[in-house]
Amino acid sequence: MATTTKLQPRDLVRACGGPRYAVALTVDALGTGLLRPLLLLYGVSVLRLTAPATGIAMTAGAVVGLVCMPAVGRWLDRGARSTVVAASMLVRVLGVALLLAAPAGDVRLFAAAALFLGIGNQAWPAAHAALVATVAHGRERDVALAGSRALRNAGLGVGALLATACLAGGTAALQALAAVTGLAYLAAAALAWSVHVHAHPAAAPATGGNDGPAPRMRALLAANVIYVFCLNVPEIALPLVLVTQLHASPVWSGAIFVANTVLVVSLQVPVTVLMSRFPRRSVLAVGGVVLTVSYLGFLAATFLGHDVAAPAVAAVSVLCTLGEIIYAGSATTLVTALAPAHALGRALARFQLSTGFGLSASPAAITALASHGPAALWGTLAAATLLSAGAVATEKDGDGPCPEHPSP
Repeated sequence: MATTTKLQPRDLVRACGGPRYAVALTVDALGTGLLRPLLLLYGVSVLRLTAPATGIAMTAGAVVGLVCMPAVGRWLDRGARSTVVAASMLVRVLGVALLLAAPAGDVRLFAAAALFLGIGNQAWPAAHAALVATVAHGRERDVALAGSRALRNAGLGVGALLATACLAGGTAALQALAAVTGLAYLAAAALAWSVHVHAHPAAAPATGGNDGPAPRMRALLAANVIYVFCLNVPEIALPLVLVTQLHASPVWSGAIFVANTVLVVSLQVPVTVLMSRFPRRSVLAVGGVVLTVSYLGFLAATFLGHDVAAPAVAAVSVLCTLGEIIYAGSATTLVTALAPAHALGRALARFQLSTGFGLSASPAAITALASHGPAALWGTLAAATLLSAGAVATEKDGDGPCPEHPSP
């Protein structure tokens, strides 16, 4: 078991890419937080599109954006790091510009804007993880990724609150907010590019056969599609269950979402540091078990009386958030640990493909399962997640505890 030394804030900033890059992450997170609720409202309120047309365009943009991931992976494997991060932000600037240029009723320009925003959103996680893996190693890398996730969640929460506060201003306020978001992405792109992080591409081993990381990570990638459903539990599954099945006040859904954000922001780094003493694969499997137990807890809560069901769901949601934190703190770091140096970009791109697919499929899957009752929803999620955790745990790769410092 590795000994631990507390990382100082300056160490965390350095491991994340330096002060300028940390500022870029903050600006990008705020911009994304502003844009997530804004995009739907902009399509409906400013462009006067129907809600179904707006939703279809947004979903199509997110899904089609995944098509760019193989190219992003190859670009990263040629050594690009901060350039790809900056590009993922610049393409979102183009998306915002198209959004502002779209006249009322023009669903094609709105769809094009959603596509470019989707490309940027899908490319960013892999590019960011590759940059962090280049400037930090071992435990510092794991904690830096956890710290950037906590920062991003905080930015998303603040951005969403700012977007909500601007709703009272009507069309003009929404247009101004979109313009501010585009400027935020532009500033973040400039800051990220100024870091000038580039990796020297490692040569592929001359052993013949497959030169990519896919075979050794197939179980992980398949399991990740199921694991990632947990990210939509607070936003989709719990509001759906609380309002339509338990007939509880919508206040409970809002409280659970806020609590989830606060817990992720405050606990992501300390929990990741604590779990860094153990093999990443084992930690990821434990995260799946915790999520499974929480899903069974949600199922049990639905059978309680009307007065206690909603508080019970809220209590179990804390356990679900803990499972999410463990999952998020170990999954990407496991990919960076398993991937050969010459194929790190492609490994991260494949991982993002599985994440994007799971996030895209989960709303439809959750709502379809919920229509058949609590047992179908929570029982299916619990069984699928437990099977995924078992697949992760049984695949052998020699991954151990992350070292305190990288070996020279």
